[in-house]
Amino acid sequence: MSQLPLFAPPTWSVADLTRYLRQLLEDDETLQDVWVQGEISNFSRPASGHLYFTLKDSQASLRCVMWRNNAMRLDFAPRDGTAVEAHGALSIYEAGGQYQLYVDLLRPAGEGALFQEFLRLKARLEAEGLFNPDRKRPIPAWPQRIGIVTSPTGAALRDMLHTLQRRYPLAQVILAPTPVQGTEAPPGIVAALQALNRLDQPDVILVARGGGSIEDLWAFNDEGVARAIAASHAPVISGVGHETDFTIADFAADLRAPTPTAAAELATPNKADLRIDLDELVLRLGRSSLANIAEQRWTLNSLHNRLLMQSPRLRLDQDRQQLRSLQHRLASASAHRMASQRLGLGGVRQRLAALNPLAVLERGFAVVSDANGQTIHHTAQVSPGQGLNVRVQDGSFGVHVKESGSTLDPQDE
Repeated sequence: MSQLPLFAPPTWSVADLTRYLRQLLEDDETLQDVWVQGEISNFSRPASGHLYFTLKDSQASLRCVMWRNNAMRLDFAPRDGTAVEAHGALSIYEAGGQYQLYVDLLRPAGEGALFQEFLRLKARLEAEGLFNPDRKRPIPAWPQRIGIVTSPTGAALRDMLHTLQRRYPLAQVILAPTPVQGTEAPPGIVAALQALNRLDQPDVILVARGGGSIEDLWAFNDEGVARAIAASHAPVISGVGHETDFTIADFAADLRAPTPTAAAELATPNKADLRIDLDELVLRLGRSSLANIAEQRWTLNSLHNRLLMQSPRLRLDQDRQQLRSLQHRLASASAHRMASQRLGLGGVRQRLAALNPLAVLERGFAVVSDANGQTIHHTAQVSPGQGLNVRVQDGSFGVHVKESGSTLDPQDE
């Protein structure tokens, strides 16, 4: 007979035991970073945006929860029957007493192997230098001819054509149609690129398609496509999938765009911006023209003034003005000289008048001279009987000396 234990084991409450088990799961690092593959069932997406579903296989099932912030990043629509791979952490929902997977990543089954293949090809081509930034070519600012490699029936083409027409209708658009999904897509994309470069020689080429799963975009992870993009004579812009999608074509291209529409935008200038730039150039041209005209007018006036300074007419005008000045000075000097001489002549005339014997005669005096015209000043100059001439105011007459010391009376003659 077995012996009863001295101390009874502790009794757990349901809550304590559930909490203990949850702690065990959350402390296991392996169970906090786990990928689980299975088929979705009991899928539910309530108004809260959270996802509730069950992963199952042929032998077991696992309840899963994906919170809204993680669910918003999904690039595909999960539904019942979809085979997926879910990443997350295991824990226990205490209120229900069930363990479940809290999912943060969800992808269609098979993407894991494809992603590994993507990484291997990317590493190999990168090691070759195919993605080297030094070999990237600049995108032309003013493309005249734009080539497009995509499906002729896809929404991506319509979006790109609408964007090109809206932004830059001056460019000629050339479509090289090709499948963008399936086994025929890689050789079709390569042939379209080669045909554009050989026949049409565009300024830039857009390689694009809309979004999808990794399988849908797998044609753009083809090595041949990557090498054709790198070998293109025209620079290539890739616009494959959505912003979160990356393909080998994106790394080989000269420029990656997050979407086909963005690829069209990156390839072209905006006509609205061009109009603003054109208006600014017109304004600057007007200002420059006005400034140039003003400068040329100033130069012309300067040359005109210099020409006038060298003109014979100006020299003649200056000489004429100098001649008039000299004439005026000559006339003034002559008039002054004549006035001065006239004044001097008047003085001489007055002096002559004062010395004129006739003036003395007017006062009753007479001038006596001998037969030789010699003026008689003294009695000693005459002798008796000598004939003399007497000049008075109104004439002259002759006399004879009667005796020395006295003059003859005219009546005695």
